[in-house]
This record gives sequence, structure tokens and C-alpha cells, in this order.
Amino acid sequence: MFNFSRSANYVAAFVFISFLAACSDVSKADAVATAKPQPAAAISLDVYKSPTCGCCSKWIDHIEQHGLQSTAHDSQQLSALKDKYKIPNNARSCHTAVSKDGYVFEGHVPAKFVLQFLQNPPVDAIGLTVPAMPLGSPGMEVDDKFMPYQIILLNHNGQHQVYQMVNSYEEQF
Repeated sequence: MFNFSRSANYVAAFVFISFLAACSDVSKADAVATAKPQPAAAISLDVYKSPTCGCCSKWIDHIEQHGLQSTAHDSQQLSALKDKYKIPNNARSCHTAVSKDGYVFEGHVPAKFVLQFLQNPPVDAIGLTVPAMPLGSPGMEVDDKFMPYQIILLNHNGQHQVYQMVNSYEEQF
């Protein structure tokens, strides 16, 4: 049998809770944001770039939008820096990012793969590179154009191998 007074109590409780929620100064978006787990420690990269490089600044925006922190350093001595970190000439690009542990990320490496690498760095690796500046890679977006590219793993012994093949724009995120 249906119990009207019990149902009325449920309705009254629902209205009261809804009223409290509506009067709260915590927005729904804030409540959802605070419910997300936060990383234990922020990952920060020092990014060395030419002072006039627009795509480098766009790449920095990309990594920051995906949870990394960065400090940009404008430099006219990028070749010397790349030599210091043993980045082969054929693996170079327009900017070099360095983690606190000394790993390098040369060029337009998507944040997704920087994070993946840093979570489990391969033995003997010095870092990752995306040689040149592939169209559609993070920071190199032009309309809806995309050119598939390889992310290369660089090792201390000078050897390198394909770390990841990126065949579509969506695979970068």
C-alpha cells in the first residue's frame, strides 16, 4: 500500500537539500573540480627557445593545458644547449625542454607522451624528440592539416628508435 506521509517526507527532504545546494556559493563546476584527484607533484620543464618563435610558445601553451608546468628561457645559444644534451643534429627542432631529472624533450612532443615517458623512463634513455616541425603537431596547428610523424626515443649511447608513431591528430591527446 502507498504511504502518502512517508512520500511527503521524502519530497520535503529533497526540496530542502535542493534549496541548500542552490544557495551554496560553491558552483557545480567547482564541486566537480575539487572532486578530481590531483597529481602528487607537478611536473615542470625548463623550455629553451628562440625569443621570436611563435610555435614554441604555442607548444608551451599545449603542455600547460595538459597538466605540465614550464619556465620559458629565451636563448640565442640553442645549438650549444642541444650539444650539451647530446641531441643529434638530425633529431633537432626549434625548442628543447628539460625535466628536473635531466630528460630532454626536443621539439613538438605531445604532452601525453612527455608524461608517459616521465612516468616510466626507459633504461639508458635521454629523452624524446620530434625532429623538424610536423604540420598538425602540438604548436604547429594550421587549420585542419595534419602530417603523420614519429616520436623518437634518444639513448645515451647515441642510438635511437621509434617510441611512438602518431598517425592522426587525435592520437596526440
